[in-house]
Amino acid sequence: MKKYIVTAFAISALAALSGCSTPTPYQAANTASGYHWGYSDTRIEDGRYRLSFSGNDSTPRETVENYMLYHAAELTLTNGYDWFEIVHRDTDTKTRTVNTYDDPFMNSVSWRFYRGSRWGAWGMGFGMDDWQRDSYQFTRYEASAEILMHKGAKPDQPNAYDARQVKANLESKVARPTK
Repeated sequence: MKKYIVTAFAISALAALSGCSTPTPYQAANTASGYHWGYSDTRIEDGRYRLSFSGNDSTPRETVENYMLYHAAELTLTNGYDWFEIVHRDTDTKTRTVNTYDDPFMNSVSWRFYRGSRWGAWGMGFGMDDWQRDSYQFTRYEASAEILMHKGAKPDQPNAYDARQVKANLESKVARPTK
């Protein structure tokens, strides 16, 4: 029972410390404050932008990709265009593994110490190798695209998107930050 309590506490602490307890809302990334999750865009030339959306560990891939498309539509309409074409699109996946250990000394009298790069104990003869290790994986996604914006009727092409339709269709899936 103690193992499950310790493991649950460790996972909760990791999530709280990394700011990943809730999915990233649709918002601008604020790199000046160290907050890198959200959307960003760079104007390359008139009607051409590079944009991205980065999510935290709790943001699903589909949400990250939807927010990137939503931002493309929003940016297209804000700049006075009707539709956009995706020239290049990619989604990066970043996975990290976190290990927790079930401490065999919690139920016994012993002295714990840290030497070099490992924990040890004096009195019971157990070392770090005797601990039960649990591994947890956390995955983050970042969707990016380069888009060209156009005016007029959208052509029937697979990489062409009507900005008004994209915005209307994805609006119900967009979670804005709480104040």
